Amino acid sequence: MTESNFSLKKIEISVSEAEKRTGRNAMNMQETYTAYLIETRSVEHSDGQSVLTDSLWRRCSAFEWLRNYLLVYYPHVVVPPLPEKRAEFVWHKLSADNMDPDFVERRRIGLENFLLRLASHPILCRDKIFYLFLTQEGNWKETVNETGFQLKADSRLKALNATFRVKNPDKRFIELKHYSDELQSVISHLLRVRARVADRLYGVYKVHGNYGRVFSKWSNINILCLDKSYYIHYFLNRYASSIDDILEDEEHYADQLKEYLFYAEALRAVCRKHELMQYDLEMAAQDLASKKQQCEELATGGELFSIWGVTTQLFGQETPEQREARIKMLEEQIKEGEQQLKSKNLEGREFVKNAWADIERFKEQKNHDLKEALISYAVMQISMCKKGIQVWTNAKECFSKM
Repeated sequence: MTESNFSLKKIEISVSEAEKRTGRNAMNMQETYTAYLIETRSVEHSDGQSVLTDSLWRRCSAFEWLRNYLLVYYPHVVVPPLPEKRAEFVWHKLSADNMDPDFVERRRIGLENFLLRLASHPILCRDKIFYLFLTQEGNWKETVNETGFQLKADSRLKALNATFRVKNPDKRFIELKHYSDELQSVISHLLRVRARVADRLYGVYKVHGNYGRVFSKWSNINILCLDKSYYIHYFLNRYASSIDDILEDEEHYADQLKEYLFYAEALRAVCRKHELMQYDLEMAAQDLASKKQQCEELATGGELFSIWGVTTQLFGQETPEQREARIKMLEEQIKEGEQQLKSKNLEGREFVKNAWADIERFKEQKNHDLKEALISYAVMQISMCKKGIQVWTNAKECFSKM
């Protein structure tokens, strides 16, 4: 469902707050959940000013509902993923509780990024349901249900069946599946390594804190080295306490990597839809070929081993009029099948064209985002190492003056 008279590229979107709430679920049981405040501002106003146009609260399930709708109505689009529900690839000092304030804050940032991804997409930004998600607080879910998207969703069993029974899969989509698997594998490995490094780094920094306490006690014992020992204690303690902020900043880069970890599943969703379309096309072609064969056998009389031939042997010969009626019925079915096959072919080609255009757009976005994230991460690590060198340089000067 798209509207041509508006574009969310002209609206600023932010998820500004997160609030813990309690309420009743569909089973009438009390539950605790987090609601998020979405604010939108028009960036093109008559007087040139940015004006607050709307603000409303949404819980996580509404974001999931929106994405499920987009997956159904835009099967050729690599729909941006939602942030994780529970923390994954965390180092041991980080809480994995989904109600932890730090995790809720990171999820708030992730949900804002999700909306910004949708708003910057050349197709999704014009969807009416997405626009109503940002502007219509009441009855939004009912509006989505009226689209009937749940009835149009393909079953997992059907998708699995198509995966194993497609006879002529498109090599480009096979390669895309391998690409998504490799993307997921590489980023998963990178996140696991980063978590282990964070654990070790935390330990190294805290050891500096222990050294700081040693020099603090030494300054109390050795009056002659009081000033120098105190300064060493100060440098080491300050260095040790900085690790918490450093690892908090690192989580920001980890979340950027996780977004593309979850993008891998979005790529596979496009592949599954193509497999379903290819499977339907092959079944339609097979059904058409079967009907043409039946028609040919009826016309030539060579239907001894066909279903119709067996039926004739069991129930007796049919009259010429009955045979003619059957041929006419089959010819009509063949004509209808040819139209359906042509329509499916056109639909398939259009899907491949649109899907590949969006996949190329995604790859450019991924290359740009990951390059920026990894460069920023490297710069942060260099800065951290420089601070460590400076701490030990200052400590060395104090040692030399003792």
